[in-house]
Amino acid sequence: MNISIFGLGYVGCVSLGCLAKNGHTVVGVDKVAHKVKLINEGKPTIIEKGVDELIRCQHKAGRISATKDYEAAVLNTDLSIICVGTPSTSNGHLNLDYIYKVAAEIGASIRKKNSFHVIAIRSTVLPGTNRKVGAILEEASGTKRNEQFAVVSNPEFLREGSALHDYYHPAVTVLGGDHQGALRVMSKIYADVEAPIEQVDIEVAELIKYVNNAFHALKISFANEVGNVCKKLDIDSHQVMDLFCKDTHLNISPAYLKPGFAYGGSCLPKDLKALKTIAHDHYLNAPILHAIEESNTVQKQLAYEMVLEAGRRNVAILGLSFKAGTDDLRHSPIVEVTERLLGKGFSIRIYDKNVNLSKISGTNKAYIDAHIPHLSDLISNDLEEVVGPSDVIVVNQRNKSFEQILAKYPDKKVVDLVKVELASANGNYQGICW
Repeated sequence: MNISIFGLGYVGCVSLGCLAKNGHTVVGVDKVAHKVKLINEGKPTIIEKGVDELIRCQHKAGRISATKDYEAAVLNTDLSIICVGTPSTSNGHLNLDYIYKVAAEIGASIRKKNSFHVIAIRSTVLPGTNRKVGAILEEASGTKRNEQFAVVSNPEFLREGSALHDYYHPAVTVLGGDHQGALRVMSKIYADVEAPIEQVDIEVAELIKYVNNAFHALKISFANEVGNVCKKLDIDSHQVMDLFCKDTHLNISPAYLKPGFAYGGSCLPKDLKALKTIAHDHYLNAPILHAIEESNTVQKQLAYEMVLEAGRRNVAILGLSFKAGTDDLRHSPIVEVTERLLGKGFSIRIYDKNVNLSKISGTNKAYIDAHIPHLSDLISNDLEEVVGPSDVIVVNQRNKSFEQILAKYPDKKVVDLVKVELASANGNYQGICW
């Protein structure tokens, strides 16, 4: 395939060489004459292990070249990949001027083409950029999106220092687009890459890089805070974190990494508090450890506000314990939300088949007595009795019977804290963070 790459910086240079190595004929486009000159001499524009040899070999094979002439590049290729920079502005936003300028140039060139052209955005951009690029292309080309051209979001996951390995061995190749033909074109160019191809919504493809990097930053800072605590306690921090990483069931895994309601129970709040106390007692500033509880409080506040905004006073709570399949009410976030709603004069009915008040004892009983002392007047083991008279249903646990009864009452307001599976979700449904 004939491919043009706009932007010969880090991502552009690596992509240029790798695509050429895969058999494509690739032309790089850049405004900087020196970068164009380097490529045309068979030299890379960046310093990276293996890239110099890659560019030299592919240039010698006649598969790569570079130019400042964007129009010629577009007219002589079927796919243009945008790899220009998106630097931060002084207020933290992204400067997308380079992206939009390239889009206008590609659009003006498409106006002179008779064939369909695919544009892929590899640059890291904010959600909504793909749509705006499409609008710019329409205006500049005088054509319609998905008739004369298509725009695909294809974020890169290259790390400096290991870019060549990362290009050919990513965890996943992400494609976001609204034109099946363009998605097939992009899938073909990654046929030699050892990774599954995930076709997702455009905005998902645009956001994922930010989520990835924010989590990477969080992991580094979390490990550093643990290390600081360990040092104060004269404990080997690397041994602690090596052991931590060996748990691939819960720690280094998809476990808990699903958007939803707040955490609770007898362990997480208690042990987090203990670790924070250790840091405090040793005069350590541990902002991430302290922010965890604050974030959890925000999530409980969101749930509370969603019930208020539903505008109805009769509320059914489906699931009271902190986790399905248990009767543990200690620090259950829905207990706190229920307590606040009762304080506001809401009429509350509760269903939880695992909570038997006659069997609750010890700290579990003490906790619920302190927060909802008259729970026996509110709870029932009859699901229909709880849901029937209610106007708002708050779903706090996954349960097939909950899905069935929600389908039976499509006109009731639903506040979903766990992402239940519904056959249809009408305007009365709202998820806490979806």
